[in-house]
Amino acid sequence: MSKIIFFIESIRFLLRNKTDLRSWLEKCAIEEKKKIESLNFIFCSDAYLKKINKQYLNHNYNTDIITFPSSPENDKHISGDIYISIDSIKSNAALYNVSLKDELHRVMVHGLLHLCGYNDHSEKEKKQMRKLEDACLARRSWIK
Repeated sequence: MSKIIFFIESIRFLLRNKTDLRSWLEKCAIEEKKKIESLNFIFCSDAYLKKINKQYLNHNYNTDIITFPSSPENDKHISGDIYISIDSIKSNAALYNVSLKDELHRVMVHGLLHLCGYNDHSEKEKKQMRKLEDACLARRSWIK
């Protein structure tokens, strides 16, 4: 059984190239000297993710992604759940004039990088996160 599992919750969405995505995400983790132990991606709606945001983080607003680690922060093995709002991905893709696939992949690797120990609270951290995202995205040119 794969260490990376994809779930669709409360939306109609088809994720393509799952095997390639798993391989790419594993390579991104290896670049950060991490190994994926167990990783769940849950693709959902804005409403579903807002409910989770409110229930678990006490935030009453929409977001595109929420990452819940289930491994110790400094562990070499990473595991966790990454919730991604497909509604927000579609909106952001249009807003930033990028393809849905590119925006989805950016947000997926963004969640992975959080599990690798990176944050994006300050401007410096945001710049570092964007640089790491770009490096990971450059490695997935073979994914259709």
